Amino acid sequence: MSRNIYDDEDEVLDEDTLGMKVTSGTATLERNEKNMIGISIGGGAPYCPCLYVVQIFDNTPAAKDGSLAAGDELVAINGKSVKGFAKGEVAKLIQQSPSGPVTIHYNKLHADPKQGKSLDIVLKKVKHKIVENISSSTADALGLSRAILTNDSLVKRHNELERIAQMYKGLVDHSRKVLKAFFSLSQVHREFGNVFSCIGVREPLPGASEAFTKFGNAHRNMEKYAIETLKKLKPMISDLNTYLTKAVPDTRLTIKKYLSAKFEYLSYCLKVKEMDDEEYSYNMVREPLYRVETGNYEYRLVLRCRQEARKQFARLRADVLVKIELLDNKHVQDTVVQLQKFVSAIAQFHTQCYEVMQGATVFPIEVELFEQTFSYNPSGQINDGLEEEGIDASMTDQMADLNLDAAASPASHSVDDLLDLN
Repeated sequence: MSRNIYDDEDEVLDEDTLGMKVTSGTATLERNEKNMIGISIGGGAPYCPCLYVVQIFDNTPAAKDGSLAAGDELVAINGKSVKGFAKGEVAKLIQQSPSGPVTIHYNKLHADPKQGKSLDIVLKKVKHKIVENISSSTADALGLSRAILTNDSLVKRHNELERIAQMYKGLVDHSRKVLKAFFSLSQVHREFGNVFSCIGVREPLPGASEAFTKFGNAHRNMEKYAIETLKKLKPMISDLNTYLTKAVPDTRLTIKKYLSAKFEYLSYCLKVKEMDDEEYSYNMVREPLYRVETGNYEYRLVLRCRQEARKQFARLRADVLVKIELLDNKHVQDTVVQLQKFVSAIAQFHTQCYEVMQGATVFPIEVELFEQTFSYNPSGQINDGLEEEGIDASMTDQMADLNLDAAASPASHSVDDLLDLN
């Protein structure tokens, strides 16, 4: 597609739009306190037949209006054609126009950002990724320039996030070990309870039997309190895992997208600089440059792509800042809350155990060690005398009622069922 841009007695030169569509439009903008509308202008006489928007500055009338974009051609200011003007003359025309809003007549460039993402941009993006992770001295030795934003503070925050994630992983692993050890301790109390209850059943003296049984029940209660404490502490593992398996990976993914957008934006910035340098070198030797003389559409396409890449970069940067701030707050709050929960549960368990042991003051216990009750055989093994004394059916039923079988005991628990730690 081509469009006649000017003709005179000597020649007729057509625009080379690179297949992009152009439509007309008008924008009315108020000037700010500095008497500016917030755009930078490129092109114009004597080298380029058209003037175009190079950049829209943030928080300016042009940015808030949203009609103009980088790459759009400026046709007239307040109805006055700017064809053949230099860019400085157009800037003065905007500033020196009568008070009130400025009317900009423009040709909108309908460019597809994908069209501007050439192989050169992809290679520049790869180079920026490489430069990001190497030192300045190494980059200089390899002849790689460290472009703007390569020393990004958010990258350091990302490294800090990884360090915090490792700390949380260690905290989760340690918590699992502590709770498993606590479960093992509860099983020791359970076994003590079973053993002392068994002795109490077998003890022939009523006083000693009651004392041993009471002491065994105290240990069983301690095991019950331990299981209740473990159930209270179980959510602590889940909460810490939520940080590790959801919050951190989500933020890491956002940072990855942000870095990709940043490298792409840097690539377009570098491409614009290279094209500026090329145009400057041609102007110095007063030689014509085809893309400039035919409307500089290639350059304007790159300007549009740079603008879109910058928007994406700014949006993702804001998202990363918000998510990192939320993670920092969650990191501090979670650590405090989980430690308080742990200390409170352990303190309550200690109080319960202390109270139950205070109520089980059964020592000293008087027992009679008759030879018929406990005797030693020649092999050195203890004979508890049950066969000699004989255990009738009522005694057997009494032991069964005490649920002394560990496999059948309702207090029997599995650490994996309780904590789901595997």
